[in-house]
Amino acid sequence: MTPRPVLNRSLLALAGLVLLGGGLLILFAGLDIYRRHDLLLPAGWPLTTPDDLLLSSADRARWSGQGWWWWPAVIAALALAALLALWWLLAQLRRHPGALPLGGTPPQEGVELRDRALSDAIAAEAGALPGVEHAAVRITGRPAHPRTRVGLALTPQGAPGAALDALYEGPLRTARRSTGSIQMPTEVRLQVSHHKPHRAQ
Repeated sequence: MTPRPVLNRSLLALAGLVLLGGGLLILFAGLDIYRRHDLLLPAGWPLTTPDDLLLSSADRARWSGQGWWWWPAVIAALALAALLALWWLLAQLRRHPGALPLGGTPPQEGVELRDRALSDAIAAEAGALPGVEHAAVRITGRPAHPRTRVGLALTPQGAPGAALDALYEGPLRTARRSTGSIQMPTEVRLQVSHHKPHRAQ
C-alpha cells in the first residue's frame, strides 16, 4: 500500500472518529441517557442533559462582542472547511487501481504493474505518435476493470482521425496485451496546440 492511501485512510478514520464522538455526545445528552442509566460523568463533562447548550449565555455575549467581522469570519471559515472536506471526499471516490495484474486476473505468479507505470508508458508511446505533441494518461477503475483517460495535444498539422487510429493500434493495444485486459474502456480528449506565428525575416 502506498503512503498516500495510508494517509488518506488514516485521516478519514480520524475525522470519522471525531464526528462520531461529537455526534454520540450530543445524542446521549439529548436523549438524557446519562440520567436514565445513572452514569457517573467526570467533572466538566460537556452536554450532560437535554437542557445544556453548546455555548452558554456568557460565551455567546463574549464572542458577540468581538466586532461585526467575527461571525461572518467564522461562517466563512466553516463554509471553506466544508467545501474542502467535500472536495477531498470526491477525490477519494475516484478509484485508482493501484496495481494491475499482468496476464489477466488473478495475476500470474503474483506479478503486478503499477497503474502509474502503465500510464507513463502509454503517455510516452502516445507522445511519440505522428502528429501528437504531448500526451497525458490516467488509469482509473478497479484492477480487474481498468479505465484509461487520455489527453492528446495535437500539432497544428495533426489529423485527429489518424491520431486516434494510431493510439488504438499502438499504445492502447500494447497496454491491453500487457495487462491481459480484453476490454479497457478509453476516453480520449483531443486539443490542438497553438503555436505563436513566426515572423518572416
